[in-house]
Amino acid sequence: MTIFNLGSINADLFYRVPHLPGPGETLAATAFSRGLGGKGANMSVAAARAAARCVHVGAVGADGRWAVERLTEYGVDTRHIVTLDEATGHAIIAVDEGGENAIILHPGANRALSETHLAAALAEARDGDTFLFQNETNMQREGAERASARGMRVAYAAAPFDAAAVQSVLPLLDLLVLNAVEAAQLQAATGLAPEALPVRDVVVTLGAEGCRWHNTDSGESRDFPAPKVEPVDTTGAGDTFTGYLLAGLDRGMPMPQAISQAIRAAAIMVTRQGTADVIPDLKDVQDLSL
Repeated sequence: MTIFNLGSINADLFYRVPHLPGPGETLAATAFSRGLGGKGANMSVAAARAAARCVHVGAVGADGRWAVERLTEYGVDTRHIVTLDEATGHAIIAVDEGGENAIILHPGANRALSETHLAAALAEARDGDTFLFQNETNMQREGAERASARGMRVAYAAAPFDAAAVQSVLPLLDLLVLNAVEAAQLQAATGLAPEALPVRDVVVTLGAEGCRWHNTDSGESRDFPAPKVEPVDTTGAGDTFTGYLLAGLDRGMPMPQAISQAIRAAAIMVTRQGTADVIPDLKDVQDLSL
């Protein structure tokens, strides 16, 4: 089977600075690095490293070919990433000596996708394939509608969180992944607790505490603990979890097994500095016990 991921592709531009700049202040950075990021790209890399076939549906500008090449190197099918007359999405991240950061995000090509592009990508999908998406691109509702009509499993990672965006696609979802803060925000907006949402499977990630799975068909709720590790950087941990979770389900794992695998992957991820470039591969995950 195949995961079709409608997802963002960003250049993460990291600048180390003595302190975060104030209004009108000019600072010289002491270090610079560029990495592959974007929640969509992170999830595609995680799914590919978890041994799933993952087709990324997205866009870059003429300045983003390096990102597409990097995704290809990591095993992602990049045939449905188009080049548009927009700048590649990017995040300018200033990090001070104490680890505090300030971020400027430019969506760029991520929000310039067309329905023609989306239709061409999903034309290859089969009944039983997975459609995954997040809240960093346009065409979310259109993609979910097309995927549902094709008999695909429709999965949504509700980040960056926007209550209206989530409510727009809720009736089309088979799986919803969100963190505890997002779950509380969605409950405030809808009046529905996670276990009462009209989605068959709802997974609420709980950081170092693991996650909670609600199967709304059976009424079952189950907690899954996370391995105890020393965190270095939590960036991308949720994306790694989601990519591994969907890969496990796509490969036929029952939900508890897929969640356990995803938790191990996320636990490894928080011990590494970086985003897509340092997502663990399947062997690393299998070697880590809970």
